Amino acid sequence: MTAPPPTAEPDAHAAPRLPSARGELSRAVLARLAGRDAALPDAAAVGDADPYGDDLQLLLYVLYELHYRGFAGVEDSLEWDPALLRVRGAAEEVFLRALRRDAGTGSTDVAAAVADLLVEPVTDDGTGVSHHLERAGELWQLREYAAVRSLYHLKEADPHLWVVPRLRGRAKAAMVAVEFDEFGAGRAEDVHARLFADLMVNLGLSTAYGRYLDAAPAPALAVVTLMSLLGLHRRLRGALVGHFATVEITSSPGSRRLAAAMRRAGAGPAAERFYDEHVEADAVHEQLVRREVIGGLLADEPELAGDVVFGIEVTEYLEAVLARHLLASWRDGRSALRDPQRQR
Repeated sequence: MTAPPPTAEPDAHAAPRLPSARGELSRAVLARLAGRDAALPDAAAVGDADPYGDDLQLLLYVLYELHYRGFAGVEDSLEWDPALLRVRGAAEEVFLRALRRDAGTGSTDVAAAVADLLVEPVTDDGTGVSHHLERAGELWQLREYAAVRSLYHLKEADPHLWVVPRLRGRAKAAMVAVEFDEFGAGRAEDVHARLFADLMVNLGLSTAYGRYLDAAPAPALAVVTLMSLLGLHRRLRGALVGHFATVEITSSPGSRRLAAAMRRAGAGPAAERFYDEHVEADAVHEQLVRREVIGGLLADEPELAGDVVFGIEVTEYLEAVLARHLLASWRDGRSALRDPQRQR
């Protein structure tokens, strides 16, 4: 008998529970979200935080999540609470300053930045996460990778929709065309977030939204908070386009390797399908993004060239930080998660 297709859990789309705090800043924000009369951190306290550390990244993640599905038991009105927005703004400035210092070159040469994306980089040891998983990844490592990536893929393409009202003409039309594919081209069963949930079922993971937030290390949070930061600020629309271009242009080769990794590990047909879909779709998207989204944006607003390059640079930087964390852990034979028990 043919096995039934994988299905998500009945409560997979419910609002997640608030996560555990990772420091004093996130503890204060989580207490306020939980309805307690807790004092929020001031700008000076936020300014002293590690911009890439667990505490500040979790603070940003939970405050951004109020604009998506929120959290169980948290009042919807807190999405626009002025005090929480002040804290978020202070944290965003800390994060942005660090990114401009560590990743931004100040270049305005979009053509060169995009050309670099089209050539796969060779890291110092000749491999990356998808290379490792294709050649030697074990099933437990594939499960950890999926758990970490679920923070984005279970809401795949949602952060990028913020930029659509801020574009016009060619850029808007092409951006919507790409997003239409991301959301299943009108078919709910083909929405990419749904395909990823099916992948998780094949790997024996929970499909509940936000289930692996507590387990995800700070570099994984930073990759996701960057998307929301760029998407929610109109002034950063050029950087969001640069980020989106990086994701689409670099996706197809990595997805090909990840599909092979899933086949080699016997992960299951849904696990293979998710990455097979991205090999084909993102090869087409790459052309649209390069020629129409970036080309259209810069035809309308050439002054945003530096922001587009910045979006490319910071995306590559944070992905590289996450890759180093994952590979260092796996090569030592240890989990890359904060709490491996939370993967179950």
